[in-house]
Amino acid sequence: MPSTTDLPLLCPVCSHPLDLLAADTGQGRLACPSGHSFDAARQGYFNLLVGKGTAFEADSAAMVQARADFLGNGHYGPLADAVAAAVVPFLPAGGAAVLDSGTGTGHYLRTLLDTASARGRNVTALGLDISKFALRRAARLNPEAVNLVCDIWQPLPLADEAVDAVTVIFAPRNAAEFARVLRPSGRLVVVTPRTGHLASLAAVAGMLGIEEGKEARLAEAMGGHFDAETTFDVDIPLALTRQEAADLAFMGPAGHHLDRAALLARLGSLPEPITADAKFQLMVFRPRKHAAG
Repeated sequence: MPSTTDLPLLCPVCSHPLDLLAADTGQGRLACPSGHSFDAARQGYFNLLVGKGTAFEADSAAMVQARADFLGNGHYGPLADAVAAAVVPFLPAGGAAVLDSGTGTGHYLRTLLDTASARGRNVTALGLDISKFALRRAARLNPEAVNLVCDIWQPLPLADEAVDAVTVIFAPRNAAEFARVLRPSGRLVVVTPRTGHLASLAAVAGMLGIEEGKEARLAEAMGGHFDAETTFDVDIPLALTRQEAADLAFMGPAGHHLDRAALLARLGSLPEPITADAKFQLMVFRPRKHAAG
């Protein structure tokens, strides 16, 4: 079981502290003084969705499988390394804590934790996602992290100033909550696709295009709570098999409406390798409430 000693979790019902307790099943449970309790799933994650749950559509098991297969082949390794390089320098040598919001299968958090460990930093980690299918994999990949199903548009189950870094990789951004849970010296690292991302593949596969001006809108949306510190691009040329190209198309938002069989049929007319350019923007923000310090 992961430790919550350096990760002050809050109950999603009453906001009282949550403690990680042993359970007869060996998986553990989260419980607060008010009596609210959340048992770990067999795979090791906790579901903190309460009330009506969430109105947002979670990634399906098939989409998660496609993502695990694609990322497992190392295609986005340079991006995972870039995220780790942006975060680890801001982590203290002892007692560091990281929130990976929209952790998915935990792929990027795994690289971050390994990089931090190699540099002598012991990190407590929390992975949040709305998809239980994704968190099943994240809990296996990152057993030392606490993995929670929750809706990031609700109050995050963390105390104020609880973490040194928040990472958000292709996931929704709740700027107010991220600012609340970050420590004064903390940083928010956001990765988004840039204009032209996978354009050649998207035209064939029916993937969603990247809107013009998205980068500027991101900075503006963060502006009420954060100041942009650094921005840089990560470009990855891809040479894929048809199966890998199908996984790439299916693992993202387009997977909610694409038919995989039809997708493979469209890709079947293309010669291998199928080439495309992945274009990402990585932005590092610091909390505005601490900007003067």
